[in-house]
Amino acid sequence: MNPHLQTLLKQTDAVMSGRPPRLRGRPAHVGVDLGTAYTVLMVLDDAQQPLAGAYQFAQVVRDGLVVDFHGAISLLKRLKQQVEQRLGVELTHAASAYPPGVPRSEVRATANVLIAAGLECTDLIDEPTAANNVLQIRDGAIVDVGGGTTGIAVVKDGRVIYTADEPTGGTHFTLVLAGGLRLTFEQAEELKKDPREQARLFPVLRPVMEKVGSIVRRHVAGHPVDTLYLVGGTCAFPGMAQVIEEYTGIKTLLPGNPLFITPLGIAMHDRVSR
Repeated sequence: MNPHLQTLLKQTDAVMSGRPPRLRGRPAHVGVDLGTAYTVLMVLDDAQQPLAGAYQFAQVVRDGLVVDFHGAISLLKRLKQQVEQRLGVELTHAASAYPPGVPRSEVRATANVLIAAGLECTDLIDEPTAANNVLQIRDGAIVDVGGGTTGIAVVKDGRVIYTADEPTGGTHFTLVLAGGLRLTFEQAEELKKDPREQARLFPVLRPVMEKVGSIVRRHVAGHPVDTLYLVGGTCAFPGMAQVIEEYTGIKTLLPGNPLFITPLGIAMHDRVSR
């Protein structure tokens, strides 16, 4: 991972942890990632450096489709208000994103959530392209393991040439734990995120990780892919990258906190100039 990317991702982690922003520039670029598990709002300055952000677990979207319109609007309004209070300015516009393969008619619902929350939707970008705004991959494959699906994007000469999206993601991790340990979904979700429990849970979750690996291996077959780049919050689970590398036989990298890479790239795509 190049030093510039390392610095950018460290700065992103810092602002997303709630530290006071270092106002090196004006808030200029905003990204909203309505994920299956987490909704993330990211703000960059006019030099596209992270200023502030907020995120929250909420199941208002399923496989790229807004299933709780009112809940999504209410959540985004809260995140917007939190960030505005932190920065002392009103946010008026943002870009957003969608998984590969989602019909454009459904993608429009994402834009409507932003508009209803008080944000002009400046553009909509597919998630793999957003992630590559940050990673700047010339050749390889981006594997985005979100809450509900695994998305794959093959990149050649800096351009996405193939995308696919299949069910299996963090929600499946949670369902396996809930069923195996006789927990509620909410209890299993919290247990999954507890660093003290993750080594114990790894053997239970390994089959789901291997399922992700099988999806990736099938979709990159026939493409000259020598490196996989993992993004999406699910990939933060310890051991995930190693399992996918073992299953696919392809070098697998986990750049920074994978939850924030796509939202960061979405914000970079917000081109409104003020």
